[in-house]
Amino acid sequence: MQRKQNFSEKVFQFDQELGNVKIDLPAPYKLINPYSGRNKKQVLHMVQIFYQKYFNDTNKRRLILGSSPARKGSAITGIPFEDASNLQKETGISIANFHVNGAASDFLNEVIDKYGERTKFYHDFYLNFVCPVGICKTSSKGNQVNCNYYENKQIEEIVTPFMISALKAQINFGIDTSVCYCIGSGQNYQELSKINKKLHLFQKIVPLEHPRFITQYHPEDEEKYLTKYLKALMYK
Repeated sequence: MQRKQNFSEKVFQFDQELGNVKIDLPAPYKLINPYSGRNKKQVLHMVQIFYQKYFNDTNKRRLILGSSPARKGSAITGIPFEDASNLQKETGISIANFHVNGAASDFLNEVIDKYGERTKFYHDFYLNFVCPVGICKTSSKGNQVNCNYYENKQIEEIVTPFMISALKAQINFGIDTSVCYCIGSGQNYQELSKINKKLHLFQKIVPLEHPRFITQYHPEDEEKYLTKYLKALMYK
């Protein structure tokens, strides 16, 4: 009788399979896939170490979804929302040119610490994105810039079947579908709600403001938003 995969093994297999994703986007857009890039072996090694540490069980977890990984953040490391210094500390692996908005990651770290630190947080939650690979576009000046899946309707139409497939695959990890948390209370929440209205993946979707929006535009209200996050996450 074959042994049942635990949560970490399912995530690792999913990320490996993401490395095979090929989606042709019209210029000036392109995918950034950390699981198939030049750092593929390093990324998958980091993923394996990290998820084995916190997800080496068959617990049910609630899903927290951002929009899509940032070009110089999770789209390089393959581990959603974790900052560079913490990942190096957790796994002993450093990836060049990796950067996460410090203020935003500091806010999420505070949420995690106040919830009960990483072991408890990751016992209860699994983080990823509605679109689990990054999207960027080349500007008129020739620079690559971040792009969310919903910023261009043509791009959204192209990637939506992939996003739906990825959401269904992740729910099969052992996700508690009674509630899903959406980081990004504007368009990301609106687009995820449209998908959910059609497919009924989750009983309820709770919108939460993006940490970058909080720290950049409302730093004086950080405590209020921290309380909002914690109240939402402690919902049973």
